Amino acid sequence: MSIFPTKILLATDGSEEADLAARSAANLASSTGSELHVLTVGPKYPFYEIADAPSVFEEVLATQKRETRTVLDEQVGKLEGFGVTVAEAYLRMGERPDKVAVDLAEKAGAGLILLGSRGLGGMRRTLLGSVSDSVVRHAHCPVLVVRGQPVSFPTKILLATDGSRDADLATTTAADLAGSTGSELHVVSVFPGSAYVHPYYETHFPEAAERLRREAQKERQEMLDERAGSIRQSGGSVTQTHIRAGQAAEEIVHLAEELDAGLVALGSKGLGGARRALMGSVSDAVVRQAHGPVLVVRGV
Repeated sequence: MSIFPTKILLATDGSEEADLAARSAANLASSTGSELHVLTVGPKYPFYEIADAPSVFEEVLATQKRETRTVLDEQVGKLEGFGVTVAEAYLRMGERPDKVAVDLAEKAGAGLILLGSRGLGGMRRTLLGSVSDSVVRHAHCPVLVVRGQPVSFPTKILLATDGSRDADLATTTAADLAGSTGSELHVVSVFPGSAYVHPYYETHFPEAAERLRREAQKERQEMLDERAGSIRQSGGSVTQTHIRAGQAAEEIVHLAEELDAGLVALGSKGLGGARRALMGSVSDAVVRQAHGPVLVVRGV
């Protein structure tokens, strides 16, 4: 089943990409009937305390908390200005933002974490590339990382699949999202042809190597057709299917650019063994390389 409607936890620090994430959160919440929660994490406490002037230390703490509260209040105000209601706002101080986001999402029963790919520089920075990477790897639920542009529906959604369990959940989620928002749904499976044929056969038995590649590609096409057929049987619509050969993350990112997709969706882990095409490292790479928003789906 799809993850929507759900509780969305927006992790924000008020940076430019966090603002894109806020716009995306508002659009997604209103499009899917989801409940929206907001988190802002303030900087770590100073490592020093002036022995003869403890009031200075207390003043620094108060200033940091006040600035963080201002950021949180501004983000809540923006979201309400977009026409959505914030169910709850959370302020945390002096903790690792990635750990706070993951732990809070689990505690609050969130079905999706949404955040920008990079945050503010300097002393006030709380969300940055390494943080979004960490949240994607450790979250118990799907994560939407926003970069470049906000998610705005209707749009083109590119679903990447390899037939694994998480890819199946991503398929259901992407199909439901496309249907409920009037978006186009494109489905791609990347065929890593070199993984099926040993270089020795390429050199000494080129015809046999080509036959193995054709058979493997046919098998992958059948899987892709089956997924598209399943979506259509469930009342969804698939605009187009795509088969690509090469490195999975690179091909997914390139196709997203060719299609001008507004959202890429894929599972967090793929098939094991020599036949795998999408796996944890691929979803990580897509999040890092994509020019637009990426939804990484895992079982809730």
